[in-house]
Amino acid sequence: MKQPKRYLVTSALPYANGPVHIGHLAGVYVPSDIYVRYLRGRGADVLSICGSDEHGVPITIKAKKEGVTPQDVVDKYHGIIKNAFERFGISFDIYSRTSSEMHARTASDFFRKLYEQGDFIEQTTEQYYDPEARQFLADRYITGTCPKCHSEGAYGDQCEKCGSTLSPTELIDPKSAITGATPVLKETRHWFLPLDRYETFLREWILREHGPENGGTHEVWKSNVYGQCKSWLDGGLLPRAVSRDLDWGIPVPVEGAEGKVLYVWFDAPIGYISATKELFAGKGDPEGWRPYWQDSDTKLVHFIGKDNIVFHCIVFPSMLKAHGGFILPENVPANEFLNLENDKISTSRNWAVWLHEYLDEFPGKEDVLRYVLCANAPETKDNDFTWRDFQARNNNELVAIFGNFVNRALVLTHKYFEGRVPAVAGAGLTDYDREILEEIPRIKAAIEQNIENYRFREALKEMMNLARLGNKYLADTEPWKTVKTDESRVATILNVSLQITASLAIACEPFLPFTAVKLRGMLRLPQTGMQWDNIGCMTLLEPGHELGQAELLFEKIEDSTVEAQLKKLEDTKAANAAANATAAPAKENTVQFDDFAAMDIRVSRVVAAEPVPKTKKLLKLTVDTGIDTRTIVSGIAEYFTPEQMVGKRVLVLANLAPRTLKGIESQGMILMAESPAGKLSVVAPEGEEADAPAGSVVG
Repeated sequence: MKQPKRYLVTSALPYANGPVHIGHLAGVYVPSDIYVRYLRGRGADVLSICGSDEHGVPITIKAKKEGVTPQDVVDKYHGIIKNAFERFGISFDIYSRTSSEMHARTASDFFRKLYEQGDFIEQTTEQYYDPEARQFLADRYITGTCPKCHSEGAYGDQCEKCGSTLSPTELIDPKSAITGATPVLKETRHWFLPLDRYETFLREWILREHGPENGGTHEVWKSNVYGQCKSWLDGGLLPRAVSRDLDWGIPVPVEGAEGKVLYVWFDAPIGYISATKELFAGKGDPEGWRPYWQDSDTKLVHFIGKDNIVFHCIVFPSMLKAHGGFILPENVPANEFLNLENDKISTSRNWAVWLHEYLDEFPGKEDVLRYVLCANAPETKDNDFTWRDFQARNNNELVAIFGNFVNRALVLTHKYFEGRVPAVAGAGLTDYDREILEEIPRIKAAIEQNIENYRFREALKEMMNLARLGNKYLADTEPWKTVKTDESRVATILNVSLQITASLAIACEPFLPFTAVKLRGMLRLPQTGMQWDNIGCMTLLEPGHELGQAELLFEKIEDSTVEAQLKKLEDTKAANAAANATAAPAKENTVQFDDFAAMDIRVSRVVAAEPVPKTKKLLKLTVDTGIDTRTIVSGIAEYFTPEQMVGKRVLVLANLAPRTLKGIESQGMILMAESPAGKLSVVAPEGEEADAPAGSVVG
C-alpha cells in the first residue's frame, strides 16, 4: 500500500436542527479529531473538513413549530454547534455550512453535470398531497398509525415506537402534519440516480478492493461497514430520487423543476467538496482544493456513524464515479451507537448529554469527556455512557494514574533540585532504567498502529500505559526514600521520570489536547519539541532546564456532581412520561349515592411522620383528624420525605376499617391524586386553615 502525499479527513455533517450530543462525539468527532491531530503531529499534510447540514424536512418542521423561518433555525443551531466544537477542541480546518453560496453553486454544478451526461432517469410517481395546504408532503409531514406495531404518531418514513422503516402509503389513516387533512395521492415528476448501474463498480471497489482478502492493496474496511455494504449490494440496488417537492433547499437547476429542490442526501455529501473549496478560496488559492479531491496521491477518509454508511459507501461514491475526476474514500471507519444510562440517546425525548451544556456545567473538563468517550467508543458494537463510569474513569485513571505521575515527577524535582532538570549521574543508567526506557518505543509503536487502524480505544489504553509506566517507575525506585542515602541516584530517577513526562505530553496530545498544552507549559517544553517522533527521546529536557510550577492536571469528581446529572436525567424521564401519559380510563362500575355518603372524609393535619423500618414505600403518619389523633400507614415514601409531610393538610378517609401493616395498625387512609405519569400529589382544601380546620367534613 503506497504512502499518501496528503490526507483529506471528513467528519459527518451534523444536522442543524439541534445541538451536538455525546453520541455524535463518540461516534464521529472525537475519533476524527484524534486521527487528524496524530497526523499533524507526524508532520503530515492533512485537512479536516466539516460543516452543518442545513437542508431537509426536519428543519422545516422545526421552523413551523417554532413559528420562525428555516434560515432562523439553521442560523441558531449552526452557531451553537460551531461554538461547542471550538470550545471542545475539535480542530477542523474549516467548519462550513450547506446554506452557503459556495455550496449552492458547487451542488448545482454537480447536479447539472450529471444531468447533462444523462446520468439521471426521470420518473413520474404518486406522492401524498395536502389539498388544504396545496403542497406535496415529505415523508415526515405525514403521520398515522404504524402498520407494524399499531402505535399512533408514526411518520411516513419511520415509526419511532418500534423502529420500523415505512413508506407513507403503508400508514393507516394518514394525516398531514401541516393541516391535519387527509392527504391524497397526486402525480409529481422527479429525477433519480440509478444506483443499479453502479453495482458492478461497487462490488469490485468495496467487496474485493476493501474486503478482508484484498491482498493488502487497499485498507480493509471494518466488518460492520463491509457487512452493511454487502447486504445492500446482495439485496440489489434501486434508483434513488435526487429531488423532492419542498420550498427549503437548493433549487433543482434545470428547466421545469420549479418548486423542487435537491434531496438532502444528494446535496449534503457534496458539502465536503464545497467546504474544501471555501477553505482555499479564503486563502486566496481558489484552485488549491483540487489535489485533495482529485489527486490519487491523496488519502480520503470519512468518519461517520453507522446510520450514514449507505450514503458514504454506496450513494456518494456512485455520485463521484458518475461525475468523474474525483478520488474515492480509502476508508470509512463508521462507528456504532452510544447509549446513555442503558437507554438509546434520543433528541426528541431530550435523552442526551448535550455538548454545549456539558461545557457550561463542567468548565475546564473538556479532556475528561474526550477521554471517557474514547474509552467507551462504540467501535465494534453499541456501547453505553454512564455518569458513574465517567466519575470512575476520571478519579481512578486520569487523577490517580496520569495526574499523579506528572505531579510527583515535578513536585519532587522542585523539592530536591530547585525545579531544574537534574543530569543523569556519573554511574549512568541502571539495567532497570534501561528496561523502563525500552518500553517507550514499544508503546509509541502500539499507539501508531492502533490509530492508523482506527482502533482509538486501544490507542488510548497504550497512551495511558505510558503514564502507568512512569507511575510504576517512581513506585519501584522510591526517590523520596533514596534521597536520604544516594542523592545522585535520585537525580537519575527524576531525569528519567521527566523524560517520560515529556514523552507523555506529546503522546497525549491527540487524545487530551488541553492537558497537553497545560503539561507543555509546566515542563516549559517548546512547541518545536512536540513532534510525534520525539516520543522516547532522552534529551527532550536538557539538564539544567528550568521547569514551571506543578499544577493539578485533573481533579476528583464528587458524588454530588454525578448525582446532579442523574437527577437531571430523571427529571427528563419524568417530563417525557408526563408528556406522553394519558389519563386512566373511567371505571365501569357505578357507585350509588348512599355508598359515597357512607364515607367519612375529614380535613386533617399531619403532626408527625417517620419511615417504617425495613420498607422503601411506607411512612408512619400521626394525624390530627379534628375528632381524634390517630396513626395511618401510607405508601408514599417514594414521593415524600417525613419532613415534607409534617404540617401538611390532608384529606383522610376516617371510617376505613383498620388494617395492620408491618405490625402497625393503620386507622384510615390519606387521599392522594395520581397523575397519568404515576406521580402522587397531596389532595387538600384551598384557602386558609381557618376556613376548613381539621375535622371539617368533605362530601
